Amino acid sequence: MASEELQKDLEEVKVLLEKAARKRVRDALTAEKSKIETEIKNQMQQKPQKKAELLDNEKAAAVAAPITTGCTVKISNYGWDQSDKFVKIYVTLTGVHQVPTENAQVHFTERSFDLLVKNLNGKSYSMIMNNLLKPISVEGSSKKVKTDTVLILCRKKVENTRWDYLTQVGKECKEKEKHSYDTEADPSEGLMNVLKKIHEHGDDDMKRTINKAWVESREKQAKGDTEF
Repeated sequence: MASEELQKDLEEVKVLLEKAARKRVRDALTAEKSKIETEIKNQMQQKPQKKAELLDNEKAAAVAAPITTGCTVKISNYGWDQSDKFVKIYVTLTGVHQVPTENAQVHFTERSFDLLVKNLNGKSYSMIMNNLLKPISVEGSSKKVKTDTVLILCRKKVENTRWDYLTQVGKECKEKEKHSYDTEADPSEGLMNVLKKIHEHGDDDMKRTINKAWVESREKQAKGDTEF
């Protein structure tokens, strides 16, 4: 895990600090030590947040099938695609084409829509989609009822623009996933870069100090007696 690697880096920096005698070397290692300690602290603070996100994801997964509240079923399953002019949402409801046209209603706003189908097999079905990724034209949006399907047509306010996500929430979730992946990259890379820079630009005494401390710290780790 990334946190375990950061802890190992911190231990190694402490060993190097004990061996380093020159001020420039100690300053660089001290700065790296503070940076690693900050990263460890941040990761510890993020753990409760990740657990909360996991719980939210589990709740969302639990809504994979429609949830019935009294005689109204909340629709959670749908598909969508887009053209230059429209974002199209497909909602599958068995037998919906057999109910009166006025029983299927869609209300649009600039950044949302809600669908309500009444008296379908003794139940009503609703779907609310808020925080659409981009504005839509209320007047240009509509719905079509086809065999077992309600097609919701959201007219793009700005045509010929691509929607990578249906909602702003979907976009933010993906960006969080990407940020999480980036922060979990190799945590030892920062330490290696610092030591490499010191070695490249330092004088002979500095290089010897780094090399000696590095070798000794590796030997200690190999023996399992690294001091904390």
